[in-house]
Amino acid sequence: MKDSPYAFRRHHRLLTPADFQPLFDQPEFRVGGSTFLLLVRHTDLPQPRLGMVVGKRRVKRAVHRNLIRRVTRESFRLRQAELAGLDILVLVKATPAQFDSQALRAELERLWDKLLAKRGQA
Repeated sequence: MKDSPYAFRRHHRLLTPADFQPLFDQPEFRVGGSTFLLLVRHTDLPQPRLGMVVGKRRVKRAVHRNLIRRVTRESFRLRQAELAGLDILVLVKATPAQFDSQALRAELERLWDKLLAKRGQA
């Protein structure tokens, strides 16, 4: 079976603390919205990688944390061709006003667009 260009495989994920630490220590740029903060670094890898931090302090209920993770993964999966060569860490910086997948997806789309604009300037 041929691998889809939109698949979200293991090599598209930040998995270890060693993968996350450079993004926390020295991100090349940041993109923020009302709910999310994206920390970004360039890599030599051909594919983009995604990491997420959805803390219990910000999002109390597990069902809401999982919704945020699902929506973020799906949004990233659909835009990954444009994000090639980047490590991206998505942090939830504030409790969302509403836990609506369409609203979360819309904010993430705005952030991906801002990220691509910043990347074009750099």
